Amino acid sequence: MNEVKTALVTGANKGIGYAIARGLGTAGFRIALGARDDTRRNVAVAQLRAEGIDAFGVAVDVTSQDSVTAAVATIEREASRLDVLVNNAGIGGRTDNGAQDPTTLDLDVVRTVLETNVFGAIRVTNAALPLLTRSASARIVNVSSNMGSLTLQTGPPMAAYAPSKTMLNSITAQYARRLTETRIIVNACCPGYVATDFTGHNSTRSPDQGAAIAIKLATLPDDGPRGGFFDDNGPIPW
Repeated sequence: MNEVKTALVTGANKGIGYAIARGLGTAGFRIALGARDDTRRNVAVAQLRAEGIDAFGVAVDVTSQDSVTAAVATIEREASRLDVLVNNAGIGGRTDNGAQDPTTLDLDVVRTVLETNVFGAIRVTNAALPLLTRSASARIVNVSSNMGSLTLQTGPPMAAYAPSKTMLNSITAQYARRLTETRIIVNACCPGYVATDFTGHNSTRSPDQGAAIAIKLATLPDDGPRGGFFDDNGPIPW
């Protein structure tokens, strides 16, 4: 009998992150549910367990190296290795008073968004790599957005958020290149415009629908694609 695989999903107490955790849990993964808020994290873990999913909470603030280091130590104690990392934690950033209009861009907003959306993903990935290398078939999935596509240029101008996803896509490709000779497969995905707190629930697309592409990339076969950017319909133009 195969050992149970463990997946860490950051920002997983609600929305797409929770749907990804639930989907992977339903597929048989043990879930390390990463979130900053203790109360929300505990509630989310309890909800997964009520559905028969093996889950445990991991306190993690991706903007803090100390927090990330402690989170990885928790996973090592609980599971000894990591098979899947989904870097889902992300923020949109303030938009009031032209904060993300490129002509009036608030650089503090840019820094704040990059700290979570890009530096946070790097922080968690690098801290988790020693545990991922212990897996026979590790997968890293970075949850991005087609707003980061220089080809598509979707959505309204958001000059902090959109470039943060462009950079996340680029760093995904860098990880994939660096890890090409390893068993760690790295890709990015776009969940689409999903009804969550992030979008003010202004969509008919459910979190489960948004989570599907991340779950697919998290469970790729060993000959699966590396360094790509995908949504439900396949590769996304960069």
